[in-house]
Amino acid sequence: MKATTASVSPKTPSGFDVTGYLESTAEPHKSVAYRPGTVVFSQGDPADDVLYVQKGTIKISVLSHIGKEAVVAMLEPGDFFGESAMTGRGVRIGTATAVTTSSVLVIGKTTMSRLLHEQPRFADRFISYMLNRNIRVEADLVDQLFNSSEKRLARTLLLLARYGEARPQRTLPKISQKTLAEMIGTTRARVNFFMNKFRTLGLIEYNGEIKVSDSLLSVVLHD
Repeated sequence: MKATTASVSPKTPSGFDVTGYLESTAEPHKSVAYRPGTVVFSQGDPADDVLYVQKGTIKISVLSHIGKEAVVAMLEPGDFFGESAMTGRGVRIGTATAVTTSSVLVIGKTTMSRLLHEQPRFADRFISYMLNRNIRVEADLVDQLFNSSEKRLARTLLLLARYGEARPQRTLPKISQKTLAEMIGTTRARVNFFMNKFRTLGLIEYNGEIKVSDSLLSVVLHD
């Protein structure tokens, strides 16, 4: 079984347009398109830049030395990733893969460092994102330690649907039961069992794509 902790990318409240800002200031950057299943970078690759999702969905996974894979984040437009390049790490600590047709903005480490030091609005946007993601990681750890796999699955589906945000998305990005199992640290069979249970209870619609009802929150809150 492939085990993992669940982590879903947070959105920051800032309306700052990273792409528009970089284009208006002529800062060095490039936009790269990826087809579904294409690897953006691999665990162990040199960490030379920070990336920003413009379009699509990016999966971040980590492979342990004994071959267990963990899906640690599902990223969507507005999310940064590869930020470990700014910490002095020489290599990537995970693998980034496009789940859907995606467009990614690539910001070199030198450019990123200058922006953080010289451009307060950009720095505020990045720092706000990182603080929110750190809060989410802590919540994920608590979830993994204390909640059942059924509750972890319900919480993950709600997070993927952006429950509680200004503009939630009831229909989830394309995601397999295998990936959901890797995100919550259980088997695909258990995910299938709970997905069928949620569908029977009317908490989700599940027929090729997943539509989440707000009532799924009752599973997370139930003791």
